[in-house]
Amino acid sequence: MAFLDFRGGSGRVQIVSKRRATCGRHSWSPRVGACVRRTHLVRKRALLGGSNKPRLHVGSGAMEGAMQTESKIRADSRTEPGPRGPGCSLRHFACEQNLLSRPDGSASFLQGDTSVLAGVYGPAEVKISKEIFNKATLEVILRPKTGLPGVAEKSRERLIRNTCEAVVLGALHPRTSITVVLQVVSDAGSLLACCLNAACMALVDAGVPMRALFCGVTCALDSDGTLMLDPTAKQEKEARAVLTFALDSVERKLLMSTTKGLYSDAELQQCLAAAQTASTHVFRFYRESLQRRYSKS
Repeated sequence: MAFLDFRGGSGRVQIVSKRRATCGRHSWSPRVGACVRRTHLVRKRALLGGSNKPRLHVGSGAMEGAMQTESKIRADSRTEPGPRGPGCSLRHFACEQNLLSRPDGSASFLQGDTSVLAGVYGPAEVKISKEIFNKATLEVILRPKTGLPGVAEKSRERLIRNTCEAVVLGALHPRTSITVVLQVVSDAGSLLACCLNAACMALVDAGVPMRALFCGVTCALDSDGTLMLDPTAKQEKEARAVLTFALDSVERKLLMSTTKGLYSDAELQQCLAAAQTASTHVFRFYRESLQRRYSKS
C-alpha cells in the first residue's frame, strides 16, 4: 500500500513510499489521514501464534523434542499390541494430549511407527472473506515431515476437513474459525488414519463441541485377496488395494472413505465390516487414554 503525503498545501498527492508507514503500535491509514492503533491486528497475530496462519513450531529443535516425546509416549503407554498373526489386527496405539502451549488443544498420536502431532486453534476470529454466517469455518493444514506440502497433502487435508465438518457442531460458534494443524513426525504406513485419530484427540483436548468422536482405519488387500488392517508402508506398497475409512463413535456410521487400487464390491463390504469392528478397539483406546489423563491426582 502506498503512503500518501500531502505537501506544499497545493493538495497534490505525492507517493513517498510503497511500504506501509508505521509508528510504534500505530499504522498510517490514508483513508482517514491519521494514525490508527493496531490493537486488533496485534490481538489477531497473538491469537494465531504471531503470524497470519496458525502453525506448529516443529523446527529442528522442536522436532527433536517431538521425537523425545514420542519415545516417552511409547515407554509410558499401557496399550498392548494385539495379536498380529493373520494381519487382521491393529498395531499398538499411544497418545498424549496437551503437549503444546500455543494451540488451544494438541495431541500426539502414535500408530505403530507412524506418528502425527496435531494442534487446534479456535474457535477464533475469522477473516471476512472466509466467514460463514451460520457456522464456524473449519480449516485443516497438513505439513509433511520434510519439504513443502504437495498434492498428496492437499488431498488428505480435504478428506480430514470433510470428516471434521461432519461431527463438529459449528453452528454453536458462527462467524468463527477452527483450524486443525497436523505435523507428520514419522510415516510408517496408514498415515491418513493416524492423522484422523490425532485430529480427533486434539479437538477433544481443545474442547471443541462435537456430536460424536471419529477415528480412521486403513485396510489393505494383497494379490491373494487377504485383508490386512492397519498396514505398514511396505504392505501398502505391495497391496493390490488400500482403503481408508472414517467412522463415528455412536453408530459406527461411515463419515468418509478413500480408496486406491482394484477391488470388488464384496471386498469393499468386507473391508468396511472389518474397519467397523476395528473402530471399537480405537474408541476403547480413546476412552482409556482420557480416563488415564483426567484420573491423575
